Amino acid sequence: MSNDLLSKVIINTVAASDARMGGAPVVAMSNFGSGNQGITATMPVVVVAEHLGVDEETLARALSLSHLTAISIHSRYTRLSALCAASTAAMGAAAGMAWLFTRDINTINTAIINMVSDITGMICDGASNSCAMKVSSVVSSAFKAVLMAMQNSCAGANDGIVCADVEQTINNLCRLVINPMTLTDKEIISIMVAK
Repeated sequence: MSNDLLSKVIINTVAASDARMGGAPVVAMSNFGSGNQGITATMPVVVVAEHLGVDEETLARALSLSHLTAISIHSRYTRLSALCAASTAAMGAAAGMAWLFTRDINTINTAIINMVSDITGMICDGASNSCAMKVSSVVSSAFKAVLMAMQNSCAGANDGIVCADVEQTINNLCRLVINPMTLTDKEIISIMVAK
């Protein structure tokens, strides 16, 4: 792997997630009651902050934005669902990274819309070591979404479930989680129990 910023974001975040899911006796920042979500909302922002050389207050603000964004999204749907919650935690990370790079609300909103367009539908099939692989996917998506947003590139408002408005886009995502994904959750549990 190269030593670019994206690789550093992925390596640091996935290593922390893998250690956590593997039972390593280390402390992790939680988000919405989950250490894995906390790692996903925290590590990408920390890596970008270190790369940019920002001070502690700026890092704290970016982390606050990341965690509050993730909490805001997750609080709109059921606590336990078929949607991989690392994906919504990574939407928070995208907000934090976008803020560090630009301090621009439109870039932050666009990054979240891009993420909803990219990774909606990733399922949760139970806490396991495979979570680290999903974390790799969602933090990669977050970084890509931020880069696209910084170039004023946004998923089209007529594409899939995304809209021009970030709040409506998030609400559409949560509608999927609350309604049809309830059946998905039951089927996942059925498959896991039958093993």
